[in-house]
Amino acid sequence: MKMEIIPKTVRFMDIGNDARRQYIDAQAVFTAWEHAAALADDVRGGMYWKHQGKGDYLIRTSVANVQKSLGPRSAETEAMYAGFMERKQAIEERQADLQRELIRHQRMNRALFVGRSPQMLVDILTTLTETRLSEYFTVVGTHALYAYEAAAGIRITIAEALATQDVDLLWDTRKRISFVSRMKRLDSSMLGILKRVDKSFEIKQDQKFTAVNSKGFEVDIIRREATEGDPHPLCMTDREEDLYAVQAVRAGLLLDGPRFSAMVVSPSGHMARMSTISPVIFARFKRWLAERPDRNPLKKERDRLQAGLLEQLVPEYLPHLELRP
Repeated sequence: MKMEIIPKTVRFMDIGNDARRQYIDAQAVFTAWEHAAALADDVRGGMYWKHQGKGDYLIRTSVANVQKSLGPRSAETEAMYAGFMERKQAIEERQADLQRELIRHQRMNRALFVGRSPQMLVDILTTLTETRLSEYFTVVGTHALYAYEAAAGIRITIAEALATQDVDLLWDTRKRISFVSRMKRLDSSMLGILKRVDKSFEIKQDQKFTAVNSKGFEVDIIRREATEGDPHPLCMTDREEDLYAVQAVRAGLLLDGPRFSAMVVSPSGHMARMSTISPVIFARFKRWLAERPDRNPLKKERDRLQAGLLEQLVPEYLPHLELRP
């Protein structure tokens, strides 16, 4: 199908040089902070000497206070202890410095109107990162457009393209076992994770894959179509009342396709990492959706609009993505 040509004067608006420079500077600090947070995982918990019997033993503790003996005091364990404590202190000091820089950049983001991603979206992404659950989810659907425009340094000016009150989280069921293990360590359900963001989130009783808050913002959990060996229906955890994941046609192709990642910014200046699909794949998927005979006619129009926007945005602002297989 021939794509709809939307006049350049109304489809995109450049964010301006000041906002672009600020986004680039903030992104550098945010990326460094992400790296420091990953390093901090290696030194979570602590080490201490414990006297047992006639000697001292080096004990490694986890965040959950699980203890493991690393051996009796010796030159080797003393070096291990000193190295760990030195590394832990250095990483924590670096994290503190970067956290202060993030706060400064958050204020600059707000002052220069750098971001417009919905605050609820940014808060959800931040919580998934903090709980180390982000690797299990991919943002798909309309909210992915905020990542594309952030990376391109533009605003999509057609309001209808972004009008939505729900975010679709594609759950990677291939990692279900490690996800459930992680949730057990967190001692939480998926609904519990969303309640950390907003206590008013509740599961729709007639739509178990959807959580909705008191302001009508919805989070939909979708999954690939069940293949041989996949349990279905599939509750996300073993908690009695938790979200289920609903099958989505061709979602498996989205999981296997090229990825796209960008820092998104809310109007308040807060930043978060969004993991989504390539805008090239997004456009193709939306074209396919628009041709489905069972697609809601109102959604078909938005599918075509979004596909047309990205078919113009990519070659103009993100041309390197066209070269990827």
